[in-house]
Amino acid sequence: MLSPKRTKYRKKQRGRMKGAATRGNKISFGDFALIALERKWITNRQIEAARVAMTRHIKRGGKVWIRIFPDVPYTKKPAETRMGKGKGNPEYWVAVVKPGSVMFEIAGVEPGLAEEAMHLAGSKLPIKTKFMVRRDLR
Repeated sequence: MLSPKRTKYRKKQRGRMKGAATRGNKISFGDFALIALERKWITNRQIEAARVAMTRHIKRGGKVWIRIFPDVPYTKKPAETRMGKGKGNPEYWVAVVKPGSVMFEIAGVEPGLAEEAMHLAGSKLPIKTKFMVRRDLR
């Protein structure tokens, strides 16, 4: 499971996710990409599930890049706890994904196989996604 080795602070405020992705919105490494069409927090478990589905479908051929990293701690207070007494403990890690973010890239496989693999990966994620091909391939 992906998580940061160390962080400056244990707990973080939630913030806002307005606007589209301005960074990480271009295909940089592979030939095919899975792009987010909605904004959402993606958990480390969801990223791992999508990666496993993709790599199993391409039968460990080609190369896969994970372009998002869960670096925001998600805190949660225990069940049946009264209000107050501070912020809860970190439960898991999330990646902030905005519309236009490139989440996964693949290279070294045929376009049909890559599209099927990306579709399987997208079905493991809680957002709408789009399959993209690098322009210089067409």
